[in-house]
Amino acid sequence: MQEPQAADIVIVNANVITMDDRNPRARALAIRGDEILAVGDTATIEALAGPDTQVHDAAGHSVLPGLNDSHIHIFSGAAELEYLSLFGMRGLDAITAAIRAHAQANPLAPILLCTAADYALLGAERSLDRHVLDGILPDRPLALMSPDHHTVWANTAALRKAGLLEGRRLPPGNRVVMGDDGLANGVLEEHYAFDDVIALTPTAGRERLGLSTGDEPPDPPTAAERAHDRAVLRRGLAHMARHGITSFQNMDGNRYTLELLSEIAGEGGLICRGRVPLHYVSGDPVAQMDKAAAMARDFATPFLTAGTVKFFMDGVLDSHTAVMAEDYADRPGWRGEPRFDAETFARLCTLADARGLQIAVHSIGDGATAMVIDAYAEARRMNGRRDSRHRIEHLEVVREQDFERMKVLEVIAAMQPPHPPGQCGLPLEPTLGRIGAANLSRAYAWRRMLDMRIPLALSTDWPVSSVNPWASIHSAVTRKPWTDGLPDNRLSLREAIEAYTVTAAYAEFAESWKGKLRPGYVADVVMLDRDLDACPDNDLHAVETMLTICGGRVTYQADIAG
Repeated sequence: MQEPQAADIVIVNANVITMDDRNPRARALAIRGDEILAVGDTATIEALAGPDTQVHDAAGHSVLPGLNDSHIHIFSGAAELEYLSLFGMRGLDAITAAIRAHAQANPLAPILLCTAADYALLGAERSLDRHVLDGILPDRPLALMSPDHHTVWANTAALRKAGLLEGRRLPPGNRVVMGDDGLANGVLEEHYAFDDVIALTPTAGRERLGLSTGDEPPDPPTAAERAHDRAVLRRGLAHMARHGITSFQNMDGNRYTLELLSEIAGEGGLICRGRVPLHYVSGDPVAQMDKAAAMARDFATPFLTAGTVKFFMDGVLDSHTAVMAEDYADRPGWRGEPRFDAETFARLCTLADARGLQIAVHSIGDGATAMVIDAYAEARRMNGRRDSRHRIEHLEVVREQDFERMKVLEVIAAMQPPHPPGQCGLPLEPTLGRIGAANLSRAYAWRRMLDMRIPLALSTDWPVSSVNPWASIHSAVTRKPWTDGLPDNRLSLREAIEAYTVTAAYAEFAESWKGKLRPGYVADVVMLDRDLDACPDNDLHAVETMLTICGGRVTYQADIAG
């Protein structure tokens, strides 16, 4: 009788949190090929090991299903790993010293692009503009990007090189802010305003095409450019694996991004599973929805899928570009401008839904969310009910009546715990002032979503926030109300992990084969540096990844000798 084949990898002496209600906890697991072979006690699993089996002793630490970040921007996030981060910096002196040092270290960079520049970087009484940036670096293009990636501040050299110094007419919701001298003052709101500045980078803006327009590169990239772009993406994939991420759901995209990831897969380098949408901004709706459907057919492997159409309905609160149902608390008479009118957007959603495509919409203000829900309702009325799993991204403020409407329409709430003011190093203002006291009880309401049985998927929105899932989970579990009398939106640790595993898999139609540690499910596993049962909630942000396995392959292992 033939001996049973031994496991390829076993993890023993672990606190295995399976996220499987049939078998919630275990002490060990075994992997054969790309699947979970068994989950159980250490003795049982050790018996499955052979002479060539990799054995990892977890030393009592927690082992989880691989984490699934359900809202990131991999291409731009990967590119920004090379840029200067201003996260946590305050004051002109601090940023001047950092930028000048960065400029000296990068003398050949065509533009110096800095990320995570807070809106209140210079304090409440002073704003960034080109004159401030000229004082820091007058003779080379310089641009600073806000944490939310919806505003860029550029110096004169960058504005001139991008052809923006004298302004430009742009679609609604996008603006080159002009100064009293008739020239651009350096504030660029939304992507049509700053795309040409980002295009000055070494990737020529290809990393942002899926985010800004959803179009393909206007000129076919050369073999060298494709190789450069694949190298950028590989850095991003390794960065995610370092944080225990085995799946990501991109929230921008085009066919070019899918082609690059497919090429990386062919080279054996696709170490995280990815889902990439088509981002629709403009163009013939029928042709674009047909393109999205073709992408779904052409990219359909366990490691790379499509099948989603992404839209932006509004911008962000801090720049007053989110669309509110009522006037901004700090700007009477202004509610923001939607990217689409209601009739057009309902038609777009109906076309996408009729092709069996999932829809995901960036919607931050409660006015924008009301429009999105209206469009989803119209798509269901026209096409009939199906397992669509349409999503709304961010949901930072929601009207009272729209929680129930989301439940009825079975909409997935895709939310980001690092985003509320006061979390993960973000200041309280100007965001709270934009929202207004009357709306705070309905802001960032992830606890309410879960209590109403609205599917809740958590994510980071990297590179808007760090891709570190434990900073995000820490925020989800520990965030307290801003003032007395507001709802407590904290989740339990298990609820937060579920939103990063089981529900994240559900959000991409994959809950039958990933998101749990169950025999027959894919072997996507993360081992941590501690036992979560013994970890105080306030320490969750410090959790580190010791081992990441994706599809039965070790994609990251900490250097414990160091």
